[in-house]
Amino acid sequence: MGSTHALPTPTSELPRLAARADTTHKGDVGRVAIVAGSRGMSGAAVLCGLGALRGGAGLVRVYTAASAQPIVASAEPSLMTVPVPESELGNMRSHVVSVVNTDWPDVLAIGPGIGQSSELAKSILPMIDEFRGPVVLDADALNNIAGRSREDWLNRRSKSVIITPHPGEMERLRRGMGLGDEAIPTDDEARLRVAVEFARLTETTVVLKGHATVVCTADQAYVNRTGNPGMASGGMGDVLTGLIAALLGQGLTPFDAARLAVHVHGAAADRLALQIGPFGYLAREVADAIPVVLSEFTRPQMGFR
Repeated sequence: MGSTHALPTPTSELPRLAARADTTHKGDVGRVAIVAGSRGMSGAAVLCGLGALRGGAGLVRVYTAASAQPIVASAEPSLMTVPVPESELGNMRSHVVSVVNTDWPDVLAIGPGIGQSSELAKSILPMIDEFRGPVVLDADALNNIAGRSREDWLNRRSKSVIITPHPGEMERLRRGMGLGDEAIPTDDEARLRVAVEFARLTETTVVLKGHATVVCTADQAYVNRTGNPGMASGGMGDVLTGLIAALLGQGLTPFDAARLAVHVHGAAADRLALQIGPFGYLAREVADAIPVVLSEFTRPQMGFR
């Protein structure tokens, strides 16, 4: 780049996954730990877990509020679940830091449906600091730490952090960093500028969700062109978080995992829009459509040698 303020030129290329060997076992393709859900928000944990499973993760363990744990476990038997002590409001307490086994997973995803509380605000950064692998922060994980300084973002052990804010969450993150109160713009270049600025300040990979989702690091960028208005429905972002985590667990870099995930996620929804109608399809159905789309990005094509 000619200047430290220049924006990276978005790439249109997408990475591919290596074909799996015949001897592959579940420990080879990613152990994903997810911290998600609360009383009344068990669906967020389920959908995030489904996104990870449909994205090819070998093992998925969901840490969720104790009252939500039986619901999550019964919704999808392939998910391993761990109950976490909860507050009177049904949110996970600060005990989550000691409950999560950070030695087990290859990837850690935090945030869908966890709610907001002072305890959670104090718990998320210690979890990131404890874990050395890649981390995906979504939804209330971002809302709980929105007031943290740049030093807090940089003072972490995990150097591979992906954040997945929608525009409202990005506005809160920017406000907490003292970057202003302006609404997130809608044109591509301005959205890219906002995302790159935050990526550079925090040394993270940013997924700024919305129409033409922007994925960027300090010096790489991708603007997604899949997806449709039918995705304006609850739970879609939870599925995306799980999918990103699954691709990280299969060895993709944060930038590669994030840009492939947003493309596949949108393309899965596009298939459903053609099959079912322009709206009314569900986040769970998007998760179920992921494998057939993802197979197009597996090298060589699945079923062929």
